[in-house]
Amino acid sequence: MSSLLVDDIGELVTNVPTPGGGPLGLRRDVALLVEAGRVVWIGPTRYAPAADRRIDAEGGAVLPGFVDSHAHLVFAGDRAAEFAARMAGEPYTGGGIRTTVGATRAASDDDLRDTVRRLRDEAMRQGTTTMEIKSGYGLTVADEVRSLRIAAEVTAETTFLGAHVVPAEYAGRPDDYVGLVCGPMLTAATPYARWVDVFCERGAFDADHARAILTVGQAAGLGLRLHANQLGPGPGVRLGVELGAASVDHCTHLSDADVDALAGSATADDPTVATLLPGAEFSTRSPYPDARRLLDAGVTVALATDCNPGSSYTSSMPFCVALAVREMRMTPAEAVWAATAGGARALRRTDVGVLRPGARADLVILDAPSHLHLAYRPGVPLIRQVLHNGVPQCRL
Repeated sequence: MSSLLVDDIGELVTNVPTPGGGPLGLRRDVALLVEAGRVVWIGPTRYAPAADRRIDAEGGAVLPGFVDSHAHLVFAGDRAAEFAARMAGEPYTGGGIRTTVGATRAASDDDLRDTVRRLRDEAMRQGTTTMEIKSGYGLTVADEVRSLRIAAEVTAETTFLGAHVVPAEYAGRPDDYVGLVCGPMLTAATPYARWVDVFCERGAFDADHARAILTVGQAAGLGLRLHANQLGPGPGVRLGVELGAASVDHCTHLSDADVDALAGSATADDPTVATLLPGAEFSTRSPYPDARRLLDAGVTVALATDCNPGSSYTSSMPFCVALAVREMRMTPAEAVWAATAGGARALRRTDVGVLRPGARADLVILDAPSHLHLAYRPGVPLIRQVLHNGVPQCRL
């Protein structure tokens, strides 16, 4: 069995809390041994065992690969003009989703596949080793199935988002469309999906529709996710907690009752995670979520990119970490944890987002001595090397 030693690690983020290591479980001057795609040993560099291959971290920081638990990569077309209009003062309403639906329906499988692989590779180069990918730009049975099938070629974390918006052909008939989503569409999509999601917002789906879709999806064996409280206050967050969703995403406009519900779930074995998406606020000039309020209440928080062509066209988790620290009052340690272990919890995964014996050998080597530099040096390409399942992916 081939082995790989990563040594001369100046700072290792394990996300395994230890006395003196804080919540990131920081260890210094250590080495890490990988076999069969898993971490099998961590210890002082001077005690490092022999290995078949070696990577010298050169005193750089090593952290778990980023876990991006919210992304929309299966699409066609471009909405740069919409972005420019927002920067000129037009508000974001979510209406541009239908523009992407038209382009996606018209695209070939190969066109969609090329976009997914391009963006997945782009994210990997920036340290993302686990990525959730949603459907939601097809909104017909056939187009939703092909979106999920293409997404499944690059990730196991696929999400059925047939309830993204009501498509134009069902205008004025949302009940009929929800019937399609709950029936033939979900039946056809389930073999290709791990999760079901709903955009529970004004102009999209109300609480009754969201409950119906999530309940049917759960009965079909899918885990629950929810877009909630992005555009304004609403029932989405509390609905997600009530139904035991793994994650409620956006969480921009929260009442005290919303925060209390999330905090109450944090003590459960499988809490509902608040996944914050600062790239969306950056790209829509909207208020940022108050991460400090959530963290101080004891809520489990994750960070993700929301990579999509309309409201957050970024695949960079380091960028989101920097935004979270600057705009959402998170400490660098909190932001790094949310982008790694937090994302893993939002996907209910225990094998990623941490570095300990038995975990998947997904890790990032920084061209910097500390995780602090991810926020301290925004926009700088600090990812020196990425390992996915113990296999080097890139060296920049």
